[in-house]
Amino acid sequence: MLDSSKVQHPPITLIQTWVWMMMESGNPELQEKGRRNLVNSFGSLAKANEYLAEMLKK
Repeated sequence: MLDSSKVQHPPITLIQTWVWMMMESGNPELQEKGRRNLVNSFGSLAKANEYLAEMLKK
């Protein structure tokens, strides 16, 4: 069983770059790449959003 406290996430700046790619790039290929990177790293966009919101509070 995985211990979620030991899960390693990408650096916050990389996550923000993927969000930018997905939301603001205007390029469908970049949008898909950003979405895919977030899902691969977090399992879902919702979990990525939760993590990003939590990290930005700090």
